Amino acid sequence: MNTNLQPPAFSDIGIIALVPDRWGEQWQARHRTAPRLARYFQVVWMDYPIRRQEIIPALFGSHRAVDGSGLPAALHVYHPGPWLPRLGRPAWLGRWTSLRRLQHVRNLLLAQGCSKIVLYLWRPEFAPALSQVPHELGCYHIDDEYSFSEVEIDCDNNEIDLIRSVGQVFIHSPAMMEKKGGFNPNTEFVPNGVDYQKYATPVPEPQEFARIPHPRVGYVGTLKKMLDWPLLLELARQHPEWSFVFVGNVASHEELPEILSALAQYRNVHMLPGKPAQILPAYVQHCDVCILPYRVDDYTKYIYPLKLHECLASGRPVVGSHIPAIEAFEGTVLLAGNAQEWSSAVQRALSPIENAPRHCEARRGVARLHDWDVLVEKIAMIVARRLGYSLPESPPPVDEGLRLENVFRAGS
Repeated sequence: MNTNLQPPAFSDIGIIALVPDRWGEQWQARHRTAPRLARYFQVVWMDYPIRRQEIIPALFGSHRAVDGSGLPAALHVYHPGPWLPRLGRPAWLGRWTSLRRLQHVRNLLLAQGCSKIVLYLWRPEFAPALSQVPHELGCYHIDDEYSFSEVEIDCDNNEIDLIRSVGQVFIHSPAMMEKKGGFNPNTEFVPNGVDYQKYATPVPEPQEFARIPHPRVGYVGTLKKMLDWPLLLELARQHPEWSFVFVGNVASHEELPEILSALAQYRNVHMLPGKPAQILPAYVQHCDVCILPYRVDDYTKYIYPLKLHECLASGRPVVGSHIPAIEAFEGTVLLAGNAQEWSSAVQRALSPIENAPRHCEARRGVARLHDWDVLVEKIAMIVARRLGYSLPESPPPVDEGLRLENVFRAGS
């Protein structure tokens, strides 16, 4: 752990982030949230432990080192290593290794002067941690429908128990609020957001785009089965005058290779590999229309696309499917259902009126309200209040930092 720390706003609060992946593997909502929470609290990101089949390679391979040079001073990544793996059997040993990991991280936070510990769970599988180590607050952040079912199913009883047992719940989408927001009175809606300045600040066109004719109809993100691929095939066939651009890695879904191969046969379809997060804004900005072409089913109705506000921050017109998270922005986002509606919506998005400065600024205005800084500040203030802190009525802007002299412990 880095001991050369600039104290965060609430330096005596330590957050243990229990996450389903390892730092740097992906770039999801939790990766955006944790570094920003470190402006307010000491935060430990607990890398997902290695599994049984990874133990031998880890013992004889090089130990995973985390590059902390770009991390905030109060964010620490803990990688348990091969000696504390995740084990399902025997159950007692799995519980013991889990307990040792949690105790180790809790002791590290206590050594940093943290007198209050928050367990921040990002998946229901981490529920046992609530009974394993002492803590002052348990939080559960729901950012997906974890059944991943395309057909509606009832809430899992174990997840309901988890929601009821924690002190604070955060939920990411309107439909999910309707489904799971009533089990705990301390539940807040916190949607996914955008690193606004990165996506709104103009950057040069990517070199790969130079060979792609305008107008460019683009999707920037993981290519996965949740997209409406039959629709995209039909649009590519109907509109040879448009360049369809897909920028992203291909998910390991068995149905994708065949349909992507069929799509790639069209001369107006351009498939580019995934890019590092820091250069993605250029690819979004230099599309003429950004599309969010999700299938409409009982899984996608619960999602809140990370790409939504990234596209809006670019100022580009956006066309999206009829799913609740996107429908909430009807008027800012053009909505479409079948191929005919999509054709009309994209044509409208390409029109001069949709590209007028006032419309571009309106889209950016919506995205600005969903900056990750704004959203994580809301989370931080809720956590602080739940731990008994009295806060200023109008906290200073996030980019100026939350000054310690404006924060007072209740009763002090």
